[in-house]
Amino acid sequence: MEYENKFKDVLKELRTERNLGQVELAKAIGVSKGVISLWENGLREPTMYSLISLAEFFNVSIDELVGLK
Repeated sequence: MEYENKFKDVLKELRTERNLGQVELAKAIGVSKGVISLWENGLREPTMYSLISLAEFFNVSIDELVGLK
């Protein structure tokens, strides 16, 4: 089974749907703007703690965040 990283696309879609900038999202979940950029460009993956923070912030499941819905 091949894995395709959909997290970066899902994150950007959730953020833009809510008209949030990277800085606003970063402040809301306690990371830097640079980290959000790295995630959205697929250059870094979030920690479990960050995934939980994002899921709670966007009110979605972790499965949805990583594209498993």
